[in-house]
Amino acid sequence: QVHLVESGGGLVQAGGSLRLSCAASLRSFNNYALAWFRQAPGKEREFVGGISWRDRTYYADSVKGRFTISRDNAKNTVYLQMNSLKPQDTAVYYCAARSYNVDYDYHSWNYWGQGTQVTVSS
Repeated sequence: QVHLVESGGGLVQAGGSLRLSCAASLRSFNNYALAWFRQAPGKEREFVGGISWRDRTYYADSVKGRFTISRDNAKNTVYLQMNSLKPQDTAVYYCAARSYNVDYDYHSWNYWGQGTQVTVSS
């Protein structure tokens, strides 16, 4: 059974930073694309950033230049470094996995974590 476990969320002031981590119990972890999505109250889940099996990265326009996604295949872990945080970044952040390539549509992702809350105060 596949498990994705996020950590690193919390409360931070605007302009601050957080680093999210997601540990995955995936066989052949290096053959998976990993991504971070987020969902704010009353809003649809949205793509934040993704990294393909070949380490190609993708970002939502709203986070480009502020967030960085990376992966450590030796640790079966994906990270999201979030800098210059804004109140509009407040949401539950979810880690997701699918085979090989990144897709912006959350419906196409096979495995999900339980989510971690990120709250940015103004």
